[in-house]
Amino acid sequence: MILPGGTDTASSVSKQAQAEWVDLLGELEAVKNTVTATQGRLAVALEEATKADEARQGIRAERQGRGVPNQVGPAMRLSPHAGGAFLGTARAWITDMPHTFDALRTGVLSQWRATLMVRETAHLSAEHRAQIDEQICGPANLAALARTGTRRLIALIKELAGELDVHACVKRNAKAVSERRVSVRPAPDLMVYLTALVPMQQGVQAYAQLKAHADTAKAAGDERGAGQIMADTLIERVAGREPGKADEVPVTINLLVSDQTLLAGGEEPAVVVEGAAAGVGAVPAPVARELAAHGIGADAAWLRSIYVDPRGRLLATTSVSRFYPPGLSALLRAREQGICATSWCDAPVRHIDHVTPFAEGGRTSLGNGQGLCARCNHAKQAPGWRQKATQIDGRHAVETVTPTGHTYVAVAPRPPRPVRAQSADGAKQPIHTEQPAPGWTPAVGMGPPGRIPGSRYSIGCHSGPDRGAIAYRPVRNTGPGRRPPRRARPADLSWEYPGPER
Repeated sequence: MILPGGTDTASSVSKQAQAEWVDLLGELEAVKNTVTATQGRLAVALEEATKADEARQGIRAERQGRGVPNQVGPAMRLSPHAGGAFLGTARAWITDMPHTFDALRTGVLSQWRATLMVRETAHLSAEHRAQIDEQICGPANLAALARTGTRRLIALIKELAGELDVHACVKRNAKAVSERRVSVRPAPDLMVYLTALVPMQQGVQAYAQLKAHADTAKAAGDERGAGQIMADTLIERVAGREPGKADEVPVTINLLVSDQTLLAGGEEPAVVVEGAAAGVGAVPAPVARELAAHGIGADAAWLRSIYVDPRGRLLATTSVSRFYPPGLSALLRAREQGICATSWCDAPVRHIDHVTPFAEGGRTSLGNGQGLCARCNHAKQAPGWRQKATQIDGRHAVETVTPTGHTYVAVAPRPPRPVRAQSADGAKQPIHTEQPAPGWTPAVGMGPPGRIPGSRYSIGCHSGPDRGAIAYRPVRNTGPGRRPPRRARPADLSWEYPGPER
């Protein structure tokens, strides 16, 4: 068989070669499905062996196997959450749905369709689940299964489930209503997905009203697209803003940013570490400055930033407390940029934990701390897990050794670089000479970048538990309709905005 190469052109490939390529695509897909089945069998076997070992050690039954997803996930280049989901699905294939597993193993069923077989029967008893498994994936039905589309497969499973146990289906629907919620997660290009999981009739009604409002606005001459109008209207109604002012919602900005980017017109990207499930991520320097200016102009309560040392590391601080205090916890979350420090895990930070346990002499310090999701924090408590703090390229890192002896190293993201550099002999170099952002002039003792004519803002270092953080607040604000000024802390750097040129 002739495989495609970089020099192939449409005119140089025969029809026979193209047909062979199509056959190879199908064969490789079957191999992928067979590999997935093998991975599932291995994952379940690992879980069973781990539980047996921990049972011999006297570990309580509900705690046995708790760390297995954190071994399965990284081994498959997945997050621990995804590893746990795969493990649970594989367990259902092997124990409850042997026909589905055989169809996957022989390449007839894809991983996604095999997962749907498990998901859509999760509310049924083992007996009813086995019946659906045989009726859809049994040897006599494999040919029909190969011709069935995914949506039709889901509908068929639901039809059979309703016939076998209608009460279980009703209970599942009632449970789904109880799990209604609103969530937010990062999206590309400094956007977020704001998602509402609600009952069907409520969601359809809300969408219809937004669509009708957009159609009316378009008919009245609104130049925005229908989707833009619907999105703006949603934010205006939820946030209680007046029409046309969807972007004027006051916010508190939690920004990991260098002083060069914020105050000196530098180009180093900033990082929004909070405000979404796992932060928003890196933002261009001009966007960071605009976020700061808009946040202050909209009466943001605080603009928080984190100082870094000349080598790009966050300022270290320690505590004698058994638990991490709020200021140190905030610094750790910022260092991890809001995302769990475990390799391959994309979950938001929920727990602040010691790398070397406090009971083993570990200090409550920045160097011995890490931000983890709940699953990863609980998994590392299982027998056989070891961790130690280290450094890679000058950045904080944690080396994790699993019970099977596999080692994974998680390195903290590189923070934005500060203005001051440092030479090999430790001497500080001069501050960069970039000019402030357009419209700003230095003002002794006062302020960062607000965009309100006649306003001054101060930048001052915190003391106490929030050491390492800086915050900006208005000092004197003569703009119309502004709230009374608050006394500022002693300031180090400042800029004053004189207003647009006339």
